[in-house]
Amino acid sequence: MRKVLLPLLAIAATATPAMANEARVEARGGVFWTDGYTQDTYGVAAGYDFDLGQTLFAGAEVSADKIADSGTKVAWGFTGRLGTKVGETGKLYAASGYTTETCSGCNNDSVHLGAGYEQGFGNNLYAKVEYRHFFLDQNRQDGNAVVAGLGVKF
Repeated sequence: MRKVLLPLLAIAATATPAMANEARVEARGGVFWTDGYTQDTYGVAAGYDFDLGQTLFAGAEVSADKIADSGTKVAWGFTGRLGTKVGETGKLYAASGYTTETCSGCNNDSVHLGAGYEQGFGNNLYAKVEYRHFFLDQNRQDGNAVVAGLGVKF
């Protein structure tokens, strides 16, 4: 009996429901591309999610991302998230916001729109995958990014 109860208690102790009303920080990396250009990207983000009932949540995030190419600089992102809790530890969401320019003097700040999935592990850890489309102006081709992140919830 003890051989069954102890593993079940260990599983129950590490399983936590997907909750909002929590702060989070993450490191992330992925790929950015436009027509004819592809480059690695990496960055960090911090945010806070708020419960909107039992299954919905909304959140805000600030991020700092850099395209790994000479002549680029850190782009700051300001993003809102709206989503639903999936299962015990998952979150499926849509995201939209503003991203500052990626290089000095290039004036390519943009509005972005995307979607992602976040999966919790244990009490405080999570991993996520997110896609963003960047709507660029001034006759520049729109950009895209897919990133994977690892983070901690508080």
